[in-house]
Amino acid sequence: MPTFQFEAIDATTGKEIRDVIEAPTEAEAQTTIRQMGYMVTKLKVAKAAKGKGAAAKKKNGRSFALGSAKTKDVTLFTRQLSILQDAGLPIMRSLKVLAEMQKPGPLKNALLDVTDEIEGGATLSEAMSKSPKAFDRLYCNMIRAGETAGALEVILRRLSEFMERAQSLKRKVKGAMVYPVVVVSVAVGILTFIMLKIVPQFKKMFDDFGTELPAMTQILIDISNWVAAYWYLIPAIPFAFRLFLKLLCKIPYFRMGWDLFSLKVVVFGQLVEKNIMSRSARTLGTLLASGVPILEALNITKETSGNMMFERLFAKVSESIRDGEAIAKPLKEYSVPPLNIGAAFFWTLLVPGAGALLYLMKYKQPVVDDLVVNMVDVGEESGELDTMLYKVADVYDEEVAVLTESLTSLMEPLLIVFLGGAVGFIVIALFMPLIKLIQTLT
Repeated sequence: MPTFQFEAIDATTGKEIRDVIEAPTEAEAQTTIRQMGYMVTKLKVAKAAKGKGAAAKKKNGRSFALGSAKTKDVTLFTRQLSILQDAGLPIMRSLKVLAEMQKPGPLKNALLDVTDEIEGGATLSEAMSKSPKAFDRLYCNMIRAGETAGALEVILRRLSEFMERAQSLKRKVKGAMVYPVVVVSVAVGILTFIMLKIVPQFKKMFDDFGTELPAMTQILIDISNWVAAYWYLIPAIPFAFRLFLKLLCKIPYFRMGWDLFSLKVVVFGQLVEKNIMSRSARTLGTLLASGVPILEALNITKETSGNMMFERLFAKVSESIRDGEAIAKPLKEYSVPPLNIGAAFFWTLLVPGAGALLYLMKYKQPVVDDLVVNMVDVGEESGELDTMLYKVADVYDEEVAVLTESLTSLMEPLLIVFLGGAVGFIVIALFMPLIKLIQTLT
């Protein structure tokens, strides 16, 4: 007699049932299941296991995967889950449908783990919190708030909108950086080829004639000799600097120094600062709108800011709120960065000689504008802090987009001038001895 696997919903309790049943035909199996008081949602013939390993693999459906789930995939999953919840589909059914749709990887494994945890009696937020490679603390806390308020579909919609906006802003910034990175990489490759292959040929010709070389030509030949001898340092220097920076930032004091430097560095500092402010305001606003307590929301925002200066700022604001103060006052008071020798060190590396002086001139500039402080103050007084934070995030999103476009427009002529200057220097340096030689022969 064939064995059928079935999924059904208990008509009295509403719980989802998964079991097997033996029956001569599929129709009789459905009849038997209905007599048991269940509503059948899925029924299929159980296939015989081909072996213990194959059975285990088929049962769990998991695949080997390294790393965390991609933010893009989690964002798409959240939007799809919110749509299914709006349609009234049970959460377990929604998760299973979406898990089957996923490609093998960290997210699929996480969703399978979540469904197993829920079947074991855990709530959705508790199950997701056990898969940190796919669902971070912000995600889990918003789901918990939705479960508590009984408005999971609303929270999922807000969460998907929040993640989509964050992804859109991230794509804009990355897209703006592609052009200059590609141009600089190609330029470095072409110049390296000229130094390794073209300049040595001219050097041999100059040595054969025995003429005295102009200073510009001699500098070019010295550069060519250095590149030929130490060409491996061209990719090694950026890699070594990044490794040095990563090791140095293991020390919290120097990590604070680097984060302060990145917020105040010329041109790009504004982009970093506004990007972090936009993300932090939208995160805090989304958490508050979802019903997460203010202290918990500030702690989550602090962890997701990605900058130690903002982590310090939100920690101080949280401490002030515990003492009974409002948000606006400590937000303004602690937005002024402290003096940090590590930041002065990085400024000195950028501008030798004058870097420390530039740092002393800029370090007291607050990282939070008065506009943000005033809007937060108004939001607290009117009881619409989350709405004001959304507006702050929208303003900064627009500023980041405008600043990104301006930087892209500014970098294009700068790169052209740089390439033109480099090529012009090489051409002049190589032709000056030739002109002198022709004049001598004439």
